[in-house]
Amino acid sequence: MSGEPTGDVRDEALDVLRTLVGHADARFHEGQFEAINALVRDHSRALVVQRTGWGKSAVYFISTLLLRRRGAGPTILISPLLALMRDQVAAAARAGVRAVSINSGNAHEWGEVLTRLDNDEVDVLLVSPERLNNPRFRDEQLPALIARVGLLVVDEAHCISDWGHDFRPDYRRLRDLIAQMPAGVPVLATTATANERVVHDVEEQLGSLTSGVITIRGPLARTSLRLGVLRLPDAASRLAWLLSNLDSLPGSGIIYTLTVAAAADTARLLREAGYSVLAYTGQTDPTEREAAEQQLKANEVKALVATSALGMGFDKPDLGFVVHLGAPSSPVAYYQQVGRAGRATQNADVLLLPGPEDEAIWQYFASSSMPDEAKAAAVIDELQHDGGTVSTIALESRVDLRRSRLELLLKVLDVDGAVERVQSGWRATGTPWHYDAERYARIGAARSSEQQAMKDYETTSACRMEFLQRSLDDPAARPCGRCDNCTAPWYPTQIATSATTSADEALNRVGVLIEPRAQWPSGMSALGVDLRGKIAVGERLAAGRALARLTDLGWGGPLRELLQPSTPDSDIAPALTQAIVRVLAEWDWGPRPIAVASMPSRSRPRLVASLAREISHIGRLPWLGALELTGDGPKNSNGNSAYRLAGVASSFRVSNELVERLHTLEPGPVLLVDDFVDSRWSLTVAGRLLRAAGAESVLPFALAVRA
Repeated sequence: MSGEPTGDVRDEALDVLRTLVGHADARFHEGQFEAINALVRDHSRALVVQRTGWGKSAVYFISTLLLRRRGAGPTILISPLLALMRDQVAAAARAGVRAVSINSGNAHEWGEVLTRLDNDEVDVLLVSPERLNNPRFRDEQLPALIARVGLLVVDEAHCISDWGHDFRPDYRRLRDLIAQMPAGVPVLATTATANERVVHDVEEQLGSLTSGVITIRGPLARTSLRLGVLRLPDAASRLAWLLSNLDSLPGSGIIYTLTVAAAADTARLLREAGYSVLAYTGQTDPTEREAAEQQLKANEVKALVATSALGMGFDKPDLGFVVHLGAPSSPVAYYQQVGRAGRATQNADVLLLPGPEDEAIWQYFASSSMPDEAKAAAVIDELQHDGGTVSTIALESRVDLRRSRLELLLKVLDVDGAVERVQSGWRATGTPWHYDAERYARIGAARSSEQQAMKDYETTSACRMEFLQRSLDDPAARPCGRCDNCTAPWYPTQIATSATTSADEALNRVGVLIEPRAQWPSGMSALGVDLRGKIAVGERLAAGRALARLTDLGWGGPLRELLQPSTPDSDIAPALTQAIVRVLAEWDWGPRPIAVASMPSRSRPRLVASLAREISHIGRLPWLGALELTGDGPKNSNGNSAYRLAGVASSFRVSNELVERLHTLEPGPVLLVDDFVDSRWSLTVAGRLLRAAGAESVLPFALAVRA
């Protein structure tokens, strides 16, 4: 323990705090100085669990400056999101802390950053957890940084834990980094969303052989927030409520949706109604994301309609409201998102508009986050068999996994020590790997429990803020006296007739483009398929149409229900037929189709055949019939593009009867009908066969596309 008087540290820290916040009379919140003193004076390891807006960033910026004045090296700050990094760099500058970041969005600045680090001109280096495993950074820069680090900070530390609501494989790597910290280097972990189970887990990972962990935990109640839940019957009603009442919400805010498609559709509808809103998702260009953040901060827009991509660390202290169109999968995740509002205001409104489709969306995302034992074994086998280094692209052609899931699985195997990332790809380490079924079962059970708790939050008659606090094991949980259960519904419930009409029209929109494939996947020869390079123009599909996406707010729900495996196969329903007629009527396809053909289907033969016949009847077009399946037909794969193509490449044929019918017609396009489109390879292969059989072009049509 340092012999430095606590009072001297407090006076110095208070001066820095007042510079940071720009107020000469600023005072520390309860627990802030205790954390700073533990790091600066005692060189301890500390976990700070405090509500959003409490000032966790002030703790590590002030500690950094004080440690640097005492001759310590730079702080390494592990930060999860680019938006958070931008805000933290700006906040650090206000306190005179020289902060820089290394992330995927500023590769052009890395050379300058490393030079400044070498010259000791950097106080805080912000890096993402993913960057820690970049081979060059890990092997060339990180060892030197660890040797001279003055403070390690892990922001959003709940991600370290298996039990944290936003568990990420890359964060598990921080356990090893913490263990590598030289003796006497203080370590700080911060989060606003940790229950007791997460706290104990993080404490265990922070602890060293020589010292324990100081945990500073405060009450998590957000007294500025006014919580409410409004249950409406369907997506149209929720959108109509927004159209009618968005202006009544204070200031500017965030409207959260569960899917990218919902964010885009909602933003479009609100803009068409005259609201100044922007969509913000993981698919938004990084430059556009940064611009949107700045517009919200400057109150130049009423709202950002966002997915969880706008989450941890986004800092707008005067954010006036948060509305959720659909519920997150746990109260803890919900608390984290609504914590964006009311950080520096007396009042902010928080409203949840849950939907019946929420649970299906939770299940989809939950299933995509857990490693599959057989797939993991296949990846390891391929790397071991090769014996060298294999790129992600090459590995994708050898294992049946989509790129995104392959990359996630490689991260998990890397953290587990079975594989390692090197400059040119991946290689097996030779370390035996065992699928921890018990661990993943525990995580799965915890996720199910969280989902049930979220449903309980929606229906509780007790205080909503107290419910969220108890979900986080906050011993200070008390009724807030502000939410709709403590008082009365504070939100308007009326919906204008014009808004209902606009919402119905928006949700009843039909027609989604099906882009034709133009390139065969690489590596097909390794799968026994002789296809490579560009798809010849004379063999390609033309641009097609689908009725809707499965994720669409309007037709997505009925189509999800129709296409789920438990729904009996049946003829096309009249309501769908009417919508299909509208798609076809609005389709500017140039030459009109001369005939209709259909894809063969094992799971829904009645549906596909009746759909094709109905289109044939309505359009007064001859139905050529269905293509035929060969052998065992398509081999199911939810994996990557190469495996999906290999599964269908030789699965179809055009019968002699269909060819004869086609040759009796004048040359022209053929409309090729299917129920559902995901990878587009089945349609691409079938369209190529129809082109070879004499079709001038092939126009695909389907009821639904995945996204």
